[in-house]
Amino acid sequence: MAFRRAGITAVDEWLILMETKQQAWWRKQQKRAKMTWWSRVGLGNLSQGDVERNTTMSEGLFFNVATGYIEGVVRGYRNTLLTGQQYSNLAQCETIDDVKLQLGPAYGDFLADLPPNPSTSALADKTLDKLVSEFRYLQANATGSLSKFMDFLTYGYMIDNVALLITGTLHERDTRELLERCHPLGWFETMPALCVATNIEELYNSVLIETPLAPYFKGSLSHQDLDELNIEIIRNTLYKNYLEDFHNWVNSHSGVAGSPTAEVMTEILEFEADRRSINITLNSFGTDLSKADRQKLYPSFGKLHPEGTLMLSRADDPEAVRIAVDGVHDYRTFFDQTGMGSGSNVGNMAGGSDEGKSLEDLFYQKEMELSKLAFTRQFTFSIVYAWVKLREQEIRNITWIAECIAQNQKDRIGNYISVF
Repeated sequence: MAFRRAGITAVDEWLILMETKQQAWWRKQQKRAKMTWWSRVGLGNLSQGDVERNTTMSEGLFFNVATGYIEGVVRGYRNTLLTGQQYSNLAQCETIDDVKLQLGPAYGDFLADLPPNPSTSALADKTLDKLVSEFRYLQANATGSLSKFMDFLTYGYMIDNVALLITGTLHERDTRELLERCHPLGWFETMPALCVATNIEELYNSVLIETPLAPYFKGSLSHQDLDELNIEIIRNTLYKNYLEDFHNWVNSHSGVAGSPTAEVMTEILEFEADRRSINITLNSFGTDLSKADRQKLYPSFGKLHPEGTLMLSRADDPEAVRIAVDGVHDYRTFFDQTGMGSGSNVGNMAGGSDEGKSLEDLFYQKEMELSKLAFTRQFTFSIVYAWVKLREQEIRNITWIAECIAQNQKDRIGNYISVF
């Protein structure tokens, strides 16, 4: 044979050749089997259920390799959220110490160093500390697309913090004192560098260089825009740019676009965009904000976009706003329920009462509903976003109940939003 080598007999050569051919045949059969399976999928010989199950298994395989651990941790966090029964127990408390005792199983380690009968603000700070601690743990373990996704979650808090620093600089306050009032989830490493600025132009230049928010400033705001009268316009412009960027990322980023994450987050972000558009419109009545400038603050997506937002930009009163949102059932129901339109009340989610709820309360309630639904999905980053929102609502609920107890307003203590 052509490949005969010294020391190898003809029989040995034949055995080697047969083994090589057998290995080649086996590899060919494996390849053919894979091609046959995919061709069956393409030709529709598999049922739709088979295709969906295999697709889901494939998504789960790759998702769990990268982020399965974090998803498990977040679902564990979700199971520690207060339930309707626990809120009922809190509502029966007579003092803040009683509230602290009831929260012991969920917040024990974080409440341990609180003094007897603490203030409601101190209690709220400690409950926030738990959220921040858990979020930082997730962020430290996140990689790839999930890491970027969690960065997006912090940008909203960064916007609030930068707006606070701008306000402090305009009033010539010591911005270092304001750092203590900044939201910890919106903290970034170079934030102390912003405190070096002595005037608004220096602060503007620092923001463009030192913060992740630079893309949201460029092309939209100049340092001449940073004055006290424009501070809410600045905040809403930054939020608009942020929401549009986040929405674009979940629908175009490789590995996220077309996934359950994109599907769930698109619905959540569309609701957030609509809520901001409605609130901007209602809050602009009686101000100097022109209709043209108001329209510039609306995000360019959402269930109301473009027809609804166009009608919102022309609205002169709450009734016109109700008409503008009439095409979206949830929003129309909210306006009816708050007395801003005609119609019957809708049912409340578990916990709390419907009486006395404002439009903002109903928006929060809808946000909680979307967040709860996110946990019914698998293989999605959206549960991290949903968990943060659920925990924030829990903190608001605890603070509200504690305030009612501290001010002896027990008749209003039931106006909280419980989800589970």
